[in-house]
Amino acid sequence: MVDHSYPPYTYDDDLIEAVLRDGQTRVRVYRLTDAVAVLGSGSRPEVELDLDACEADNVPILRRRGGGCAVVLDPGNVIVSVVATGVPFGRHRQQFDTLTAWLIRGLARSGMPGVSQAGICDLVLGDKKVGGACLHRSRGLLYYTVSLIIDPDVENVTRYLEHPPREPEYRRRRSHRDFMGSLGTLLVDDTSCGRTTDDAHTECSTDTATGGLAEMVATLLRHALQPPDLQHPPATAVGGFPGSSRRNSLPETAPVPRVEVGVTDSVPETCAALVC
Repeated sequence: MVDHSYPPYTYDDDLIEAVLRDGQTRVRVYRLTDAVAVLGSGSRPEVELDLDACEADNVPILRRRGGGCAVVLDPGNVIVSVVATGVPFGRHRQQFDTLTAWLIRGLARSGMPGVSQAGICDLVLGDKKVGGACLHRSRGLLYYTVSLIIDPDVENVTRYLEHPPREPEYRRRRSHRDFMGSLGTLLVDDTSCGRTTDDAHTECSTDTATGGLAEMVATLLRHALQPPDLQHPPATAVGGFPGSSRRNSLPETAPVPRVEVGVTDSVPETCAALVC
């Protein structure tokens, strides 16, 4: 039996309520304020987390709507959330593929090319994980969240998170330290801070000591991401590293589907975490 005594993640509830009111797809991009542990809907905390370490360090533990194993997130992550209605129920793998392809195009437009899909919905550079996603479906709602690894505190991850009881084949039993990559490596030496492929510019900080690298990525994605078209499957699968089940490459020049709704970048100041 799943222990539901941990408080739910609620910080995207306003986004969900807005979409349910008017039926318009919305996207939110934001950073975390503090380290937090997030359980999947069916996670067993005593198996997936070091509960003593979390308690000793006053790390909050929340439970998300979507599945998957527990994760630890911190200010070095960037979260992208998508909420939509009117999407046919079922075909969850197709919806994951559509959303992953949409996000990879957005990353490429933001100066982070070369990201691929591995497993069901992981984002990878080479064979290192740089993002993980979760999907919650009901008859009237699609809620997708992905956490992007930009400049994470690996020590926190290894302290609070146990090795997962389930893992994709490509992980090959690697430790968190050996398995985790960083999208930040694509931008650390980039002198074109704030430039996207359509020549849109924005100010951003490169002070990695204060989370500037993650904030840079969040800022770039807020400008690059338009709500995805979830009524149509992706034209091709997303390219993966050798051994991945997804070997067909998705052209980085493919247009990002656009819908007549806005991208929201506001989030409650108390927001601590979401999912991966």
